Amino acid sequence: MNNMAAKLIIFSAPSGSGKSTIVNHLLKAGFDIEFSISATSRSPRGNEQDGVEYYFLSPDEFRRRIAANEFIEFEEVYKDTYYGTLRSEVERIGRKGNNIVFDVDVVGGLNIKKQYGDQALLIFIAPPGIDELRKRLTDRGTDSPEMIDLRIAKAEYELSFAPHFDVTIVNDNLEKAKKEAEKVLSDFLEIRK
Repeated sequence: MNNMAAKLIIFSAPSGSGKSTIVNHLLKAGFDIEFSISATSRSPRGNEQDGVEYYFLSPDEFRRRIAANEFIEFEEVYKDTYYGTLRSEVERIGRKGNNIVFDVDVVGGLNIKKQYGDQALLIFIAPPGIDELRKRLTDRGTDSPEMIDLRIAKAEYELSFAPHFDVTIVNDNLEKAKKEAEKVLSDFLEIRK
């Protein structure tokens, strides 16, 4: 167990549920929080930059770092497509005295919680429903129909984990969801606003 005083705030959600939008809002809301940049073996999309959105590693480099126990959690989401949280990233943010925000999949979130216990808060962002999720993913226009089907199947699986989370926020109204997330964060970080 580590003796770092930083608190860990872990967000998980099916793709397209608005998690990134909510996390980005919280990062600008004046909390002492910093985003933990995940590592991935997938290729950058659009304007993504190494060390900004993700640390981009080759699948071989990712596997080498797994073997060296450099991740606090990781998962092979699709064949040769890994996502994970580097131990060094948690230490980097903790040393600065900031609390750490994670945007990870449900299994990763549960693994971090297992290691950090009450020092960590697990927040699940749920879409209003699978039909709405399919519509959002289609409207986003970044995925093929086959990939959308994969994401929907994964979402149904991920939703089954929601009961294991400390808090579930249903994002049926973005402004309401943002406010709810702010309150959850204030309570956890014991901030009186």
